[in-house]
Amino acid sequence: MTGGTAGLALLLSYSSDLRFGLAFALVNLPFFALALLRIGWRFTAKTVAAVTMLSLATEALRPLLVVERIHPVYAALAGGLLIGIGLLILFRHRGSLGGFNVLVLYLQERFGWRAGWVQLALDGAILLGSLAVVPPATVAISLIGALALNATLAINHRPGRYMAV
Repeated sequence: MTGGTAGLALLLSYSSDLRFGLAFALVNLPFFALALLRIGWRFTAKTVAAVTMLSLATEALRPLLVVERIHPVYAALAGGLLIGIGLLILFRHRGSLGGFNVLVLYLQERFGWRAGWVQLALDGAILLGSLAVVPPATVAISLIGALALNATLAINHRPGRYMAV
């Protein structure tokens, strides 16, 4: 499990016949409007491109990535760190993976709230909501991943620092 719009898309795919890639793209649509209206067309274009590439890649790579055995806590930590680094790269180049990323970046620019900590709160809420369909042990491990991801962002992403032009 994961937080954010990816978590919402997973919950949607678990409870319907929608594939994750399509669910992820659909959940992101309202956030594209926020991005366009509040952050700008260049950011929105990069975000739409990143979301589209992620949606296509998750479907294309599904048969190629077969993991026989990996410790769940290690997977959560390593996955959270890698996703955090990937998001950090996107943020520094004025893009995102849509959804809550758009919201937290806007809140950081507008109010100075640290994107990583705000996103951690939102991710935690999604994960707590997933307790209805996901076992508590899975949610606990997912919270470890969310903490790794968002701590990476909170520590390393600050407004105006290392921004590409």
